[in-house]
Amino acid sequence: MSESSTQTIPARFYLELLVLSSVWGFSFLFLRVAAPEMGPIFLVEMRVASGLVVMLPMCFLLGKWQEFRDNWLLIVIVGITNMAIPFCFFALAALNMSAGLLSIMNATVPFFTAIIGFVLWQKRLSMLAVAGMALGFMGVVVLVFDPAAIAAGNMSVLAAASALFACVLYGLALNLVSQKLATVSGLAITTGSLLISALILLPLAIWQRPEQMPELPVWAAVIALGVICTGLAYMLFYRLIAHMGSEQAIMTTYLVPLFSILWGNIFLAESITLFMVMGGILVLLGVGMTTGRLPGLNRLLRHYSTRGR
Repeated sequence: MSESSTQTIPARFYLELLVLSSVWGFSFLFLRVAAPEMGPIFLVEMRVASGLVVMLPMCFLLGKWQEFRDNWLLIVIVGITNMAIPFCFFALAALNMSAGLLSIMNATVPFFTAIIGFVLWQKRLSMLAVAGMALGFMGVVVLVFDPAAIAAGNMSVLAAASALFACVLYGLALNLVSQKLATVSGLAITTGSLLISALILLPLAIWQRPEQMPELPVWAAVIALGVICTGLAYMLFYRLIAHMGSEQAIMTTYLVPLFSILWGNIFLAESITLFMVMGGILVLLGVGMTTGRLPGLNRLLRHYSTRGR
């Protein structure tokens, strides 16, 4: 299915997109709860292992294991770039960043997806997209230097750098899935990614395990993070890429921060600052320009560009 043929996309996929965004909004809240108690690497190992326990039997029962075997090398690369490494860096960032800020940082993924697609796959990158990236990164600067967040211990340069590095890897993984694995089921990609991530991180997780195991609510957050926000959510995400195309599926970027800020405010009493609102608007406006979700602005830019010739 062509990514541009949005007219033929059934409405149910947009409903699934909304559900996915809500679920991923919770993932940043769970990270914020569990990372300080478990440490980044042990937390991520528990996250991918709990997701794998559910997804691996499903993969065998539904006959998708052969798809993983046929595409194992690419799925291993996707697993490393979309789970093993970026999950750890986001968990590290969660030590010094609120759930809402984490989700806004995560919204920069389309910028890196577009840049990597342009560099490695010669995807078209319009002037509007470049302007959108510049605007979005201005929003990131606003977020990083939010005085209220810094004073509350909810922002640091290391946390911001960790989150942005994870987003670069997400951008690479999205391009790989869209370009090389579009015909492979989301279940096979998700299960393979969880498996390789669990195997890679296991020795480090044993070394970095916490001295005192957390209480039951923290474990509940980790299991929800692994089973629902990772295993089932990524399977749904890859399904949406196959049916909608990556450019449509990435619209979760707009919705996840809204849900994450809402959940963080309701369940963790996280404050919503003026800098967060301003930075979030700049980032999401930049995402809209980069992904071509603002056609009116695109037409206006072409109009004035034509008049100037």
